[in-house]
Amino acid sequence: MVNFTPRLIIVRHGETEWSLNGRHTGRTDIPLTQRGEEQIKSKAPFLVGDGKLIDTVNLHIVLISPRRRAHDTFHLLTDHLPKIPNHVITECVREWDYGDYEGLKPHEIRAKQPGWSIWKDGCPNGESAEEMTARIDGVIDEVREYHRKWKEEGQGTRDVVVVAHGHFNRCLIARWIGLPLSEGAKFNVEPAGIAVLSYNHDSLQEPALNALNLNAF
Repeated sequence: MVNFTPRLIIVRHGETEWSLNGRHTGRTDIPLTQRGEEQIKSKAPFLVGDGKLIDTVNLHIVLISPRRRAHDTFHLLTDHLPKIPNHVITECVREWDYGDYEGLKPHEIRAKQPGWSIWKDGCPNGESAEEMTARIDGVIDEVREYHRKWKEEGQGTRDVVVVAHGHFNRCLIARWIGLPLSEGAKFNVEPAGIAVLSYNHDSLQEPALNALNLNAF
């Protein structure tokens, strides 16, 4: 009998200039700040490795956003390991596409569209809330299939890691525990923060949030 409940560990990339000043950063491929790099690098040996939160013995796969800030975060987390973990770079875990609102601050968007909320209105020429929900749910289905195969068929290992972004991770937390996408507004996901999603009672039918903003400064 398997004694460990499978987990989905989600990592937000470290600080960037735009996350620091509140600009919506979706497609724009900007680097981490020096502080953002240090947020990840200084803690990596305590977070990733034998017996650590992210233990490569338990790690099935890492899903990484194609944006540089996420890819660099993954490497800063894992460069100290003797072997880089199995990973896939995929658009499925990219940030919300902000369309015409890319690079704008919330007050600048509301000057254009009074009362705007990304959680209900989405972004013109970007992704709607419905499109974001569908994309997030597709990722969850993929992860739960990994978990099912491990639990029921002994394939793979316990954990999946996602390295992604602020809005994406908030949406993922909400949908993982069965809430509407808009409930993601109630979760703060800090730069370099780590969340752990799993299941209650070792049951794949009872998804749960175990931890939020581990490692956040």
